[in-house]
Amino acid sequence: MRLHFYAISTLENSQLFISASAHSPFSSSEVWTQITPPRSHMAQSGAGGGIAAKRGKLSSSDADAGVDGEDRLSALPDEVLVLILLRLRTTTEAARTSVLARRWRRVWLLLPELRFHLAPDGHRIRKVLLAPDAPPPLHRISVVTEDSAPDSLGAWLPDAARRLSGALVYHRIVPGVEDLASPMPDEAGEGGTIQLPCFEKATRIEINLGLLGLDLPLAGTFAQLTELALYRVHLRGPIELGDFVSSPRSPRLQKLRIRDARGVDKLTIHSESLLEVDLRRLKGFQRLSISASALNELNLLKCFGKNQPVAFICAPQLESLAWTDSYDPSSVDLGNLGQLQVLRTNGFFVFSKPDCRYNRDFLRLLQQFRFIRSLGILLFYQRDIGNFPYLMEDITMLPLTEFLTVEVVNNGHNFGPSSFHILRLCTGIRRLSMKLHIIRGLKSACHPGCICDQPANWKAQELSLNRLRKVELAGLEGTEHEVVFLEQLFSWATVLKKMEITFDYSVSKSKGRSRCSCLPRKTKKTRSE
Repeated sequence: MRLHFYAISTLENSQLFISASAHSPFSSSEVWTQITPPRSHMAQSGAGGGIAAKRGKLSSSDADAGVDGEDRLSALPDEVLVLILLRLRTTTEAARTSVLARRWRRVWLLLPELRFHLAPDGHRIRKVLLAPDAPPPLHRISVVTEDSAPDSLGAWLPDAARRLSGALVYHRIVPGVEDLASPMPDEAGEGGTIQLPCFEKATRIEINLGLLGLDLPLAGTFAQLTELALYRVHLRGPIELGDFVSSPRSPRLQKLRIRDARGVDKLTIHSESLLEVDLRRLKGFQRLSISASALNELNLLKCFGKNQPVAFICAPQLESLAWTDSYDPSSVDLGNLGQLQVLRTNGFFVFSKPDCRYNRDFLRLLQQFRFIRSLGILLFYQRDIGNFPYLMEDITMLPLTEFLTVEVVNNGHNFGPSSFHILRLCTGIRRLSMKLHIIRGLKSACHPGCICDQPANWKAQELSLNRLRKVELAGLEGTEHEVVFLEQLFSWATVLKKMEITFDYSVSKSKGRSRCSCLPRKTKKTRSE
């Protein structure tokens, strides 16, 4: 195992290099040191270079005293050595510097941060936290484990709560679940339960339990907590999540993110400090109630599912709302949204059954607004649209907007007709951003004569986007459908000043330039992702 340090300009006009090779964290073997002294020293000695020494099989006494008095590194102040060790990726690597000299055996214990990647058993982490020479405050504890047992995590959490005065980040990697966007299996929480202690001085907590259960603390105040993120947890116990994140127990909480959680059927929040709430994929979720005078941003994604959505929102300062979920005005009260500037909606199926519930919720939500400064819309094409009817005509009006974002999952189908329909309802826009999402590994079901070309007369209809000055297009593959839409867009946007086109990474630069060469010579920029 080889360990490298690099410290540049730690001392004035000095460079330090260390390479230590060790078979165990606390064994001595080969150590090389090279120190480039200040120029004044070089001038006096006439060496014109560094002083190098190779030390083999150092004893502890030799390491402490240094060979020929040239162990300048160990003579540095503790705070400088700590800065050097913080350059290492993990605390385990920092601990291995104990082989350098006796003094180094305690230096790594002074680190204000503990970082463990694929950490050892939790009981060993606890020993580090309980080290007698370690200072009380820790600014950050970051632990990544792979499929660890609940008792391993429970072994060190209480001690971490006593020492932490900063951020706690814990991620439990579960084989077969690649990232946070992957669906969480139904057996979540069956592997055991973690008891979360009270972190009175923690400022940020981010926990991904990877299917394990979580019990919130029965008592105590998280007085300094400003950010809480819970991923892939199954909340259990008598304490409601809403009580835990409300002002009495979390008086400074500003950002709340709950994703892929179980055991949250209702969430009631009363907070004077919350600025941002992000809720995604809460299985079994039924009711949301938020009273937050300072709340600025609310994101709700796939929480209610097929359940009747029930929500009450009192957030007079809300500026950004992403409601990509079920919506029914008879059971959802969004309150006074006079300050709202940004709105993102549920997806709309371009071709589907006439009673599509996603489309119904989309229309119901947009009917609540007359003006939104920035509006985001998602258009979705099923891979096989068969003989489904074209449903864009159901959208008869959209809020007045200045900045329009249209995301399209077209599965290879022609998105020109649906995009034209949206644009003719938003003729006052100043900026347009379009993003095509590609589902890789699936072949397009689009074929000659596919109904996605309907209505075919969209290219012949007049449209004036006489305020549109900037266009951003991303995710293009260089298809004929895309080129036709670009040509039409240029003809509609008569005062366009700038267009930026980003092709998918699968498209070569030469193909991208070739596709854009047929466009009028207006200000444009192309690139590949």
